[in-house]
Amino acid sequence: MPAASEAAVTAVRERQARLTKPEGSLGRLEEIVAFLAAWQDKPQPQMERPLVAIFAANHGVAARGVSAYPPSVTRAMMENFGNGGAAVNQICASFGTGLKIFELALDLPTEDITQKPAMDEAAAAATFAFGMEAIAGGIDLLCLGEMGIGNTTVAAAVYHGLYGGKPEDWVGQGTGVDAEGLRRKIDAVGTAVALHKDNLTDPLQVMRCLGGREIAAMAGAILAARIEHIPVILDGYVACASAAILQALHPGAIDHCLAGHVSAEKPHANVLARLGKAPLLDLGLRLGEGSGAALAIGIVKAALACHDGMATFDEAKVPGQV
Repeated sequence: MPAASEAAVTAVRERQARLTKPEGSLGRLEEIVAFLAAWQDKPQPQMERPLVAIFAANHGVAARGVSAYPPSVTRAMMENFGNGGAAVNQICASFGTGLKIFELALDLPTEDITQKPAMDEAAAAATFAFGMEAIAGGIDLLCLGEMGIGNTTVAAAVYHGLYGGKPEDWVGQGTGVDAEGLRRKIDAVGTAVALHKDNLTDPLQVMRCLGGREIAAMAGAILAARIEHIPVILDGYVACASAAILQALHPGAIDHCLAGHVSAEKPHANVLARLGKAPLLDLGLRLGEGSGAALAIGIVKAALACHDGMATFDEAKVPGQV
């Protein structure tokens, strides 16, 4: 995997030191620009073609009553995205961001993970490879999101499989299940991890046995972005499950990723701590569909605008440090 460009970071730091502001006064905005430079391998980073990519899939475990909504909602939301009626459509329009929706065999849900592996190895590999195509088209920033009824359950199973603990440590209310639904969800996660325990020493087998097609595809997209020097902004709880799988494979595999936000799904803060990611936003979101990552684009745009547009002390004829 390509490493961060130290030369590009040095160039950014040198310019930041000449801008009309106290050193370090823009805080994380300065760090964001250095991050983009490092992973784009460009001393003058840019964001001319950002893309929000949403992967949609259905899950066999949804039949166990782990969600407040039926799987048919996934298809309905796909149509809503296409008609421009979802929240993420409005956010992308606000920032002039591209949006692509990738449908992953909605009419063929993965297997119920409490009974069988979610996917066989061929399907998991093919879906991972499909996700790698998300970066096509010359993009310079990738924001990852998802849509799929039941996917917070499979994400919780992935975290439980990777990190251990108790099922309830990783299970939240998702789309808003009641207390009984939450209990079914916790039971499903515990049952699934116990069933597949012999395979869980391999992160890719965790993805195959416990994950969903959108999690496999997002993992592929993250890896492809790294290879092509494209920084990534992760959305919430489900998207981070893909990052967790890659990090378990190689500790530096997600160094080119930022966390767009911390969601209201309670275990997400713990997940981000394990991933070593400080979120850019904390707005109490729990929508999914890339909404938090898309909102973070506004922060990144502002950071780049300050870096590129601010005058230097010499240009502004402002005295620098004494």
